[in-house]
Amino acid sequence: MLEPVIKTFHELSRDEIFMMFKARVDVFVVEQDCAYPEVDDVDRALNTRHILFLEQGRLKAYARCYLKSENTASIGRVLIAPDGRGSGLGYTLMNAALACCVQQFPSAQVQIAAQSYLQPFYGKLGFAPISDVYLEDGIEHIDMQLVLSM
Repeated sequence: MLEPVIKTFHELSRDEIFMMFKARVDVFVVEQDCAYPEVDDVDRALNTRHILFLEQGRLKAYARCYLKSENTASIGRVLIAPDGRGSGLGYTLMNAALACCVQQFPSAQVQIAAQSYLQPFYGKLGFAPISDVYLEDGIEHIDMQLVLSM
């Protein structure tokens, strides 16, 4: 079973940073045909935690959690490598990300900006919609908030 690697940006190795950014660009920019500044200041923020699942030196899954505002933690850039999709790794990743948010930001409410087609997936993890569907970079999204306690 894969175990999460959870680090701040400054704790990541050069190889981990490269794998993280390459996977994010491959999925969010190339695969989803979405030109936007994928690398942002949230990556280097002191309160951001990067969650990586590695297998034999390859990134299989990734997410980041960070404090978005005083009372709100966010999980974003959630991805599963193409060869890991449909394996249940998404639930493993999100459970690790939720545990990270609870540990790092115990008094914060957890919110996500989910791609709208993934609403049922996130619903199984305890998230409920808190917005209407909207377009972000040409992709339908919906804001969701964790309503079930872990």
